[in-house]
Amino acid sequence: MVKNLIRYYRFKSIQSTIAVTFSCLIVITIIVIAWMSYNLSTAAVKKNSRDYTYQLMGQASSNIDSYITYMDNISRMVLSSYDIKEYLLKQVFLGSSSKEDLKQKISFQLNTVLNTRKDISSVLIFGTNGEIIPYNEKIKLNPQVNPVEQSWYTKAIEAKGKVVISSSHVQNMILNDYNSVISLSRELSSDVGDEKLGVLLVDLNYSVINDICNKIKLGNRGYVFIVDADGNIVYHPDQQKIKDNQKTELISQVMHTPGSSFVTSEGKNSRMYTIKTSQSTGWKIVGVTYVDELVSNKLELQTYTFVGGIGFLIIAVVLSFILSLRISRPIKHLESSMKEVERGNFDIQVDIQSSNEIGHLSNRFNRMTTEIKELMLQNVKEQELKRKSELQVLQAQINPHFLYNTLDSIIWMAEGGKSKEVIQMTASLAKLFRLSINKGQELISILNEIEHIKNYLTIQKMRYKSKLDFDINVDKNILSYKVIKIILQPLVENAIYHGIRNNTGIGLIQITGTRMENNILLQVTDNGIGMTQEEIENMYQEEPMSVKGSGIGVRNVDQRIKLHFGDQYGLQFESELGKGTTVKIWLPVIE
Repeated sequence: MVKNLIRYYRFKSIQSTIAVTFSCLIVITIIVIAWMSYNLSTAAVKKNSRDYTYQLMGQASSNIDSYITYMDNISRMVLSSYDIKEYLLKQVFLGSSSKEDLKQKISFQLNTVLNTRKDISSVLIFGTNGEIIPYNEKIKLNPQVNPVEQSWYTKAIEAKGKVVISSSHVQNMILNDYNSVISLSRELSSDVGDEKLGVLLVDLNYSVINDICNKIKLGNRGYVFIVDADGNIVYHPDQQKIKDNQKTELISQVMHTPGSSFVTSEGKNSRMYTIKTSQSTGWKIVGVTYVDELVSNKLELQTYTFVGGIGFLIIAVVLSFILSLRISRPIKHLESSMKEVERGNFDIQVDIQSSNEIGHLSNRFNRMTTEIKELMLQNVKEQELKRKSELQVLQAQINPHFLYNTLDSIIWMAEGGKSKEVIQMTASLAKLFRLSINKGQELISILNEIEHIKNYLTIQKMRYKSKLDFDINVDKNILSYKVIKIILQPLVENAIYHGIRNNTGIGLIQITGTRMENNILLQVTDNGIGMTQEEIENMYQEEPMSVKGSGIGVRNVDQRIKLHFGDQYGLQFESELGKGTTVKIWLPVIE
């Protein structure tokens, strides 16, 4: 998110970038701190609640252990009865009346135990010979149930004298009695020879466990349930729903969880199971609490966290904008000064009184503009001197051989009596020299430049006779415009020496001129041997002028035009071997 915002604002001001970046970092920091604070608070509440629930489960386990221990003591007391052992051992040898008397005596004892404990539903003794001693002779046993086949009986035999606690079930030994009970069974044996005599069955009222567990309050929806060592539910507040499979519990996870608690992932209905194992019975007392009820002030905590976070966020954002403004203000000042420099104002100075990096940058900016101004003034002077020296070099480029050959041609024509040709060549040479040595003005009209090149071509044509011809066709509307003087002669000279002189046939040089919108286009075209691309590039190289050529003249023309009018103007060559060369001269319109 921070990266996307920075990417969006990076084309804006640095103030926005700094403010948004700081704001995003602050928002993330506040969110993380708020999230951590909220989670730590809720985690602390959950831990305290888990510990408290575990203590409650321990208390319930202690109560159940005490109760079961007390029942175990009662069973020991019953088992230690001499009458019971006497009856089970010697009932075969006893007479009918003696046997009945002893049985009534035992029933009385059992009934006494039952009357002293209202939480005991029934006490029964089952002998191995099929003899049954009830706590009351008036009760009727269920003839459809065989005690030996019941799980409490078989487990008691397997336990060999140890107490066996069953899970909750409906009592089925007494006819028409369908109370829910928890059975405590134990094997009976003789004191001598360890002879097996039978099994004692004590049915505990289910309501006792229910009362113990119901006393524990775990929020509005929390509850307690108990499972035995085999994973069977001993007690559950919704026992009937459990039997009808309308409700299930995570019994497997309860039995195998390594710790004392775990939390389910059920969204708003997530539950925390807190487990305590009974030492005497092996039962697991499980407290189930709903996570959303653990933090009773969850909404209040969220509100305080949100309001506090928004408050800190507003303060932090305001501070970030103030800080960004303090940082960006001198930078904007420096930026505006740079724009002035871009417009050519080098007299501007930045006044930022600061000892930080921006202050150092402004000082260096001031020194830079001062030095640039001095360099520009120096450069202007140097360029002015360079233009003058280049013009002088260009003016001095009239080849001595050209002057010598021209004078020689005049002498030859004079000796031949060709007075008109002598007059014409001499007049052209005089006009040519008059414009070349004129140092008064650097800019002349196109008309004067055309007149100058016409005189030059006239002399050359008279020298080369039928080998050279020329044609000048310049738009009359541009003749009054200004150009730099002596820009056509080096190009024409180059065309003669490199294009036409070494070519067979009549060489033709065409000079044209026209206006192209805001530009002037002059062209020098010859039908000479042409040039390769490499030769064209060599025309711009800074090499000394050869005796027979004018390469330096061509280069100077291009540089003088660019120096005077800008890089968008100058020379453009178009050439093809065997088909000639065209040089385009691009100039601005100067009235």
